[in-house]
Amino acid sequence: MFVLTHHARERLELKGGTTFTFVTDGIGAALEQARRAAGGKDVSLAGGAKAAQQYLSAGFVDEMEISLVPTLLGRGERLFDGVGDDLHGLELMRTVATPKVTHLKFTRR
Repeated sequence: MFVLTHHARERLELKGGTTFTFVTDGIGAALEQARRAAGGKDVSLAGGAKAAQQYLSAGFVDEMEISLVPTLLGRGERLFDGVGDDLHGLELMRTVATPKVTHLKFTRR
C-alpha cells in the first residue's frame, strides 16, 4: 500500500504482511512505486476526491469504478470538480442501480 500524505512517516508493517509506505513527493512518485511493487500486474488507486482528481487530470486513470451513495446536500466532495468536460478519455460503460447505491464503471476509450 502506498499512501499519499503531506506528513513524512516511517513505513508501517502489519501482521499478515501488509505494508504501508507513506509517499510525500506526489502522485507520480506514488504510482511509480506501486507499479514497481506490482511487477507488471494492475495497480488500483483508492482514496478521496482530491487524490482522484489529481490522477484523472494527469491522465493516469484507465478504468474507474464509483459506488454512489446519496447524501444530503452540502456534504461530501464533488469528484469531478475541476477535471473538465471530457473526463480525460473515460467513458461510462456500465451502470447498476439499487435503491441505496448506484455503481458506475468508466473505461478509457
